[in-house]
Amino acid sequence: ISKDDMGKLRDELQKAMQRMPEFKELMDQVSMMVTGEGLRIELLETEKGLFFASGNLQPSQSGEKVLTTIAKELGKLPNDLLIEGHTDAKPFNGTGAYSNWELSAYRANAARKLMEASGLRPGQVVQVRGFADRRLRVAQDPSSASNRRISIIVQYITPPAGAEASGGKGSGAGGVAG
Repeated sequence: ISKDDMGKLRDELQKAMQRMPEFKELMDQVSMMVTGEGLRIELLETEKGLFFASGNLQPSQSGEKVLTTIAKELGKLPNDLLIEGHTDAKPFNGTGAYSNWELSAYRANAARKLMEASGLRPGQVVQVRGFADRRLRVAQDPSSASNRRISIIVQYITPPAGAEASGGKGSGAGGVAG
């Protein structure tokens, strides 16, 4: 999917999620926006732990359903994906060996594993990143539940090296992924 088609992809993902029976309770917790990196899909937590229960490394049942639905749609694309984990600023109260850094990275990796088992093509995820509380969504409220989130970035496909120099502008739609 090229830069010009990311809006269409966002619309298709929203349609797929609307077919989920529990979509009404999830719609305010899923954000999709086209950014400089590609299409950013964010699964925003609630105080009740909609996608991950508090302190839990594995997705909740509703988190699994959303990640599975997204994986089935994104697995059809040639685009590479990045998966990020984010926490709020509250210290993680797990065992002393873990902090928000580990929690954010483990959750992003748990999302990757589930999505790869649910429809992503092999090698489609090219990076898993944990940011802890370093990229707050709601900076004025560092403990806000929506700072806890998983982000899936559908990267733009770039034209092959030299494609633009050979005379064509190209949209990148014919580019080779990764």
